[in-house]
Amino acid sequence: MSTHDSWPELPPIQTGIRGRCPRCGEGKIFDGFLTMRKACNHCGLDYSFADPADGPAFFVICFGCIPAVAFGIWLEIAFRAPYWVHLFTTLPVILLTCIPLLRPLKGWLVASQYFYKAEEGKLVTPEPHSPAAQPPAEPN
Repeated sequence: MSTHDSWPELPPIQTGIRGRCPRCGEGKIFDGFLTMRKACNHCGLDYSFADPADGPAFFVICFGCIPAVAFGIWLEIAFRAPYWVHLFTTLPVILLTCIPLLRPLKGWLVASQYFYKAEEGKLVTPEPHSPAAQPPAEPN
């Protein structure tokens, strides 16, 4: 494990797409295809901050699935293709445009969360005895 006190700021696109640690750029963030590790195996960064949720799937649907499905619809309208043609053309196009993009997009979103110090939003309410919590005074 490395013992650096300060780490260089690495661009999220560079580290995330390659599936590398957003802090050191050396360790891996994935244990499987999309399973996150608990911590970096190089610098020890705890990955509990990382929660890309449905972000990768959303981007894949918008930029991968829509053009692939549009291809299938075009194929059907232009050639009235039988189902077996769609099985051997449209299905591979959908799979090849969607599945390979999930891992790099998830890595990019995790690295972006670290780089920009993103965290869950918190509702801040003023203390009951602070001046900001008091209602405005009535004019005389």
